[in-house]
Amino acid sequence: MEEKDEKKRGDEISIGGGGGGGRGIVGDDVGEFPIGVTNCSKLQALKLSYNHFSGQIPVEIGSLGNLKILTLHYNKFSEPIPLSMWNLSSLVVLSAAYNNLEGNIPDEIGHLKDLVNISLAVNKMSGKIPHSLYNLSSLSVLSLSINQLEGSLPSNMFSNLPNLSIIELDGNRFSGPIPTSITTVFGLQKVDFSINNFVGQVPNLGSLRNLSALFLGRNDLGGNSFTNECEFIKSLINCSKLQEFSFEYNNFVGHLPNFIGNLSTQLTILAFGGNQISGKVPEELGNLVNLIGLGMENNHLIEFIPTSFGNFQKLQHLYMNNNKFSGEVPAIIGNLSQLSQLDLSHNMLNGSIPSAIGNCKRLEYLDFSYNNLSGIIPSQVFEIPSLSILLNISHNSLSGSLPSEIGLLKSIGTLDVSENHLSNKIPEAIGECESLEYLYLQGNSFHGIIPPSLASLKGLQHLDLSRNQLSGTIPQELQNITVLVYFNASFNMLEGEVPMNGVFRNTTEVSLSGNRKLCGGIASLRLPPCPSKATKKRKHHGFKIWMIVIIPSSVSNVENCLFSLFKIGLACSVDSPRERMTVMEI
Repeated sequence: MEEKDEKKRGDEISIGGGGGGGRGIVGDDVGEFPIGVTNCSKLQALKLSYNHFSGQIPVEIGSLGNLKILTLHYNKFSEPIPLSMWNLSSLVVLSAAYNNLEGNIPDEIGHLKDLVNISLAVNKMSGKIPHSLYNLSSLSVLSLSINQLEGSLPSNMFSNLPNLSIIELDGNRFSGPIPTSITTVFGLQKVDFSINNFVGQVPNLGSLRNLSALFLGRNDLGGNSFTNECEFIKSLINCSKLQEFSFEYNNFVGHLPNFIGNLSTQLTILAFGGNQISGKVPEELGNLVNLIGLGMENNHLIEFIPTSFGNFQKLQHLYMNNNKFSGEVPAIIGNLSQLSQLDLSHNMLNGSIPSAIGNCKRLEYLDFSYNNLSGIIPSQVFEIPSLSILLNISHNSLSGSLPSEIGLLKSIGTLDVSENHLSNKIPEAIGECESLEYLYLQGNSFHGIIPPSLASLKGLQHLDLSRNQLSGTIPQELQNITVLVYFNASFNMLEGEVPMNGVFRNTTEVSLSGNRKLCGGIASLRLPPCPSKATKKRKHHGFKIWMIVIIPSSVSNVENCLFSLFKIGLACSVDSPRERMTVMEI
């Protein structure tokens, strides 16, 4: 047994979930770096990933001169990496991602001549990339994502990195242009430069025939209004393995070229929202039949939604919001049976909501708000059982009733039908939307009472019923919804006593103005007091009619009593002792 343990120690030590089936000690430890392992001078692999180690990586780690694999990712190590670690010249794999490491990447990293894979992603590293790193010709994976690194990249950066297959620099503060030497690294498979401050034009990347993922989003690329900056896409037609491509939220101008439909049919992600792209969306885009996600939001795109979009049988996410699309929502939208999220908001779409939307049985998020849609809401919208995140059809010209089928949306979190022309009563079935958290019905013509069933929505946080024609009282049970933090029922025709507990105790989050017959509530609402019960009782008795049946003995007495018969709250007094009187209270 001792001999077996010694063999493990001399070869590999693995503590935690990062062992990947390797030999050694397996656990899920807390505390600091296990300093004892630094005595194992023959150790070749040390895997301490997926633990809760904290503190500093010890200086003693430099004594592991034979170490080839060091994985420390998913811990809580902090402070700078000790300089001694950069003397481990035999290292092939170094991963310290997902920690709290600080400081610069020192020039001594150039000592690791055999390094193939380095990942320092998701830390707090700062400063510039040292030039010595660009001379690590064996490097295949360089991942420095989500740090605080800065500076521009030298134009010849990639000249001595011929074996690079993955480069991830996203989520930093890099600036300047994308180095043109990137076109010489023919084996590149993934390039992620997103979420930085890169500027200028994108080099023609058609020479990168193995490229499968290109992320350029959220930079300052483009911005030259004198050229059609989307032309760089043409070079990517040569990248037949391309699966993911994004250049969203930059400054690209110009039209979307027709040849975008000639990109690899393996493409699953295409995102170019948040630019200044104008003109029509080419029908050829529908050639990319394997798309799962398509984002073109926040541009200046116009005219109709292409009918070729019906080819997107695998599409799960479609974002076309904040453009200038017009015409009707095409019925072919019902062909997209895999859709999970659909956003067509903030356009100029007209016509009715197609009932074919009911074929999208996997929809979780649906937003048609801020358009010119009219007609009734098809009941098929409420028969999509998967709607759970959002249903927003606000700020249109929809009319008719809110269908009772609304109760089928058991999992909906946010429902917004505000600012339309909806009328009739709010259906009681709305109380069956048991997961509802945000409900916006304002700016319509709903009448009738506030459904008491709303009180059964125990997760309701925001409720806006303002600017309708609702009457009756505010259900007292609403004050029992403990998470309700906002209530607006202003400008209706409500009356009666306002609840005093729950959300109704917070006057900054309750609006009841424009309801003249409301009373009571907490003093800071400044509503008139409600009549006391005693006052109500007296008023009630004041309307009682005393009917008097008289059996008179003379005609004159008959005349006197007939006059008294129509008095309210009075009894007829007859002087004659021979008269008999029966009094009936109604």
